[in-house]
Amino acid sequence: MNKQIKLQDLGLKDYKQTWDYQEQLFRGIVDTKIKNRREAAGLETDNFFLFVEHPHVYTLGKSGDMSNLLVDVAQLKAKNATFYKVNRGGDITYHGPGQIVGYPIIDLDNFFTDIHKYLRFLEEMIILTLAEYGLKAERSPGETGVWLDVGTPFARKICAMGVRASRWVTMHGFALNVNANLGYFDLMIPCGIRGKAVTSLNVELAQKTVDEAEVKEKLLKHFCHLFEAEFL
Repeated sequence: MNKQIKLQDLGLKDYKQTWDYQEQLFRGIVDTKIKNRREAAGLETDNFFLFVEHPHVYTLGKSGDMSNLLVDVAQLKAKNATFYKVNRGGDITYHGPGQIVGYPIIDLDNFFTDIHKYLRFLEEMIILTLAEYGLKAERSPGETGVWLDVGTPFARKICAMGVRASRWVTMHGFALNVNANLGYFDLMIPCGIRGKAVTSLNVELAQKTVDEAEVKEKLLKHFCHLFEAEFL
């Protein structure tokens, strides 16, 4: 089993270009697994972890409801935003500057074959990272992502999640609001959940900006510990 993960920080990159790149890496891992099964090739499968920041974009998952996007194409264009229907789970999500997006493209056969455990570990990575900033983040029963003040009228989401897995290979991932422009969330019903607010780390800490490089280091530290992995 290969527990080494190739880390790539793509910087600011178009959503569709990144999605195509994810698909390329994903297909490469799946093709290796198929070759191993058919030919008993014994080849090691790669694992990748992509950090990226996207220009303003809205994405709708396979089970998503288009009515959760509250504006039309012309209004999106006026906001310098784009829209895509994607092949992950979950409903509608926003990505934009000031948000740390992470796409683990890993072969779970190298770690554990349990998609629910995988999602819980991604959530736990976020929860442990936010705890280092003095925030008590939690899961919200029946709702995806990571939240603050769960079970109160002030519940608010700070991290969205949506993944795809096939042949135990993952893609898509999480979006953590660090220095996000929260006004863009007003153009949709986040993840299709009405009446719940969205927040960002800088807002919670009452800071103009939070060091995103520092947040990434903390995320990777907790990912390594949870998955018993090593980053290259």
